[in-house]
Amino acid sequence: MSGFLEELLGEKLVTGGGEEVDVHSLGARGISLLGLYFGCSLSAPCAQLSASLAAFYGRLRGDAAAGPGPGAGAGAAAEPEPRRRLEIVFVSSDQDQRQWQDFVRDMPWLALPYKEKHRKLKLWNKYRISNIPSLIFLDATTGKVVCRNGLLVIRDDPEGLEFPWGPKPFREVIAGPLLRNNGQSLESSSLEGSHVGVYFSAHWCPPCRSLTRVLVESYRKIKEAGQSFEIIFVSADRSEESFKQYFSEMPWLAVPYTDEARRSRLNRLYGIQGIPTLIVLDPQGEVITRQGRVEVLNDEDCRGFPWHPKPVLELSDSNATQLNEGPCLVLFVDSEDDGESEAAKQLIQPIAEKIIAKYKAKEEEAPLLFFVAGEDDMTDSLRDYTNLPEAAPLLTILDMSARAKYVMDVEEITPAIVEAFVNDFLAEKLKPEPI
Repeated sequence: MSGFLEELLGEKLVTGGGEEVDVHSLGARGISLLGLYFGCSLSAPCAQLSASLAAFYGRLRGDAAAGPGPGAGAGAAAEPEPRRRLEIVFVSSDQDQRQWQDFVRDMPWLALPYKEKHRKLKLWNKYRISNIPSLIFLDATTGKVVCRNGLLVIRDDPEGLEFPWGPKPFREVIAGPLLRNNGQSLESSSLEGSHVGVYFSAHWCPPCRSLTRVLVESYRKIKEAGQSFEIIFVSADRSEESFKQYFSEMPWLAVPYTDEARRSRLNRLYGIQGIPTLIVLDPQGEVITRQGRVEVLNDEDCRGFPWHPKPVLELSDSNATQLNEGPCLVLFVDSEDDGESEAAKQLIQPIAEKIIAKYKAKEEEAPLLFFVAGEDDMTDSLRDYTNLPEAAPLLTILDMSARAKYVMDVEEITPAIVEAFVNDFLAEKLKPEPI
């Protein structure tokens, strides 16, 4: 266990009082679940979470075990109770050390040292953190993500009775009646054998309403093509009246608004951090793509349904938001010709497939997304924003969250050059330039 934890967190953590704690001691203490709390001292929601999380942490570990210092280390005589095998580590985005110190001082859990800025950034990228506060739970032995939305765990299971909050099969979480907007009720068993889109949305959200209008047409086209497909609306509306008004526009099914527990479990299952989000599942309930929104907007005729992920994407207005999810390899090409873009995709696809397969085998997200960018206004804006040269072809890795770029400006780009560039980036051998 300690090998994984040290690779993830480094050798040392600190307590709120500034005392260093060896990471390998977590294994000796029998820690089975690790919570990573991403936040910042300047965020009021983070301050609110810290207060509720401290109470939650204390209840799970017991008052006597609430402190994470050396006294709870390998010398403890008794085997910890299962619910006490939890540790939380604060991963801060603070830029001021004094503010960071003031914020962590009252935390009963551990924190990454302030100076570990590079390691913090790697964790933000690795787990695709886009909002704060965020709390994810990992299996401390394997590193596998157990729960992506720990905030809902605190709200829904304040006594920790469901510890360790591992993912459940979709058919178990969705079990129960589903509604049509005419009031008809169907059992969730009616979904068997169908692809399913789990649609997290709300009427108060303008991008949600825009996507819904497109999705209604996509749904109709897929059904008319004879595909077995259903969508389940999981509402984030603020009132049942708003839910009913919004749902009246939808030809698919919904989880009843009054079933807040089931709606929350679905949010927890898929780690929803923002809306609109469309998760597309295969008939066995396994995730095909979390990027259903992008796929629907990019594929008006639904020819690519059920939208299995492509190793390399062509950069567009609708998928450009993915540039903010973590480091992205972007190959800029000097042509509006589709043939040029397709050749560029074929060039980098073998490397992309190799990286994706490697990390999928470890049940981890790939550390890079792969794009080809042609010539259009959006690409020009990206070049301007990142201060890239006008050269083409131009091979880059852009890390928006770190405000860093890596550029390979050569006359000819070959598969070997791309693979070496990617491997050097992953091995942290490349020197970043500021964006």
